Amino acid sequence: MTLIRDADGRRTETPNGTMTTFATPTQGGTEGIAVWRVDMLPGRTGPLHAFDTEQVWTFLDGAATIDLDGRRLEAGPGDTLVLAPDVPRQMTTGDTGFTAVVAAHAGCLAYDPDEVVDDTKCAIAPQGTERLVPPWAQ
Repeated sequence: MTLIRDADGRRTETPNGTMTTFATPTQGGTEGIAVWRVDMLPGRTGPLHAFDTEQVWTFLDGAATIDLDGRRLEAGPGDTLVLAPDVPRQMTTGDTGFTAVVAAHAGCLAYDPDEVVDDTKCAIAPQGTERLVPPWAQ
């Protein structure tokens, strides 16, 4: 059994918010699961991206509009969104931002389904055909 203290959580800042890693193999305690919290800032739109594995998002506070491969969904406190692998998604917050807890396979790979190369992307965003494990899922 592993107890990971709040002070030992790994926090990753991006222009749109903070991802706090709760448990991953590199932190100990799991072999194949990654669990993290997303605190997305108000009035932001995240990048269009996809993952090679499914994810489960449970929204705790705030609200999000999710563009899921052209389908528009609204999520708020208590809602759980199950995202299939390889489906393009983009999340937008309103005036309050949102907090969600996410679970996925550890080592999941994020990628840009449009394979865009853009120097204005966040430093940890995949460029072109890159597939990257985000820090919060390592």
